Amino acid sequence: MGRYRGQRGDSKSYIDWLDKADDDLDAARILKNCRGDNEIIAFHCQQCIEKALKAFLLYSAGRHFDGHSLVFLCRKACEFDNGFEQWLDESADLNRYYIETRYPADIPLDIKDTQIERLYDMAFDMFSYIEGKLDL
Repeated sequence: MGRYRGQRGDSKSYIDWLDKADDDLDAARILKNCRGDNEIIAFHCQQCIEKALKAFLLYSAGRHFDGHSLVFLCRKACEFDNGFEQWLDESADLNRYYIETRYPADIPLDIKDTQIERLYDMAFDMFSYIEGKLDL
């Protein structure tokens, strides 16, 4: 039955992935503008990029890539477009917010507003870049 126990699988449509990425970017923007929790904002930024990269790879390679590592996904994207090299280091930084922001911790992350601005700007820029590369 697979990981979904007979339920639906991941979409094969790059547009669906980009739409979900856009939803995460919207959520990050709304929370940021309302002074929401920085950990949740960082998580939505990470999710935006993960889904946008998967959209780009689905479009470019014609297949879905599993995993949550933004570094892996960004490196794969570089195989089709070397413009993604500009985000390799930032992807590694944003990558850490996938797990650490989802669960309570004895020592919570201290994500400053300036970091959130940088993470959001990176997510916005990469999303916009990917959106411009896809045939919409």
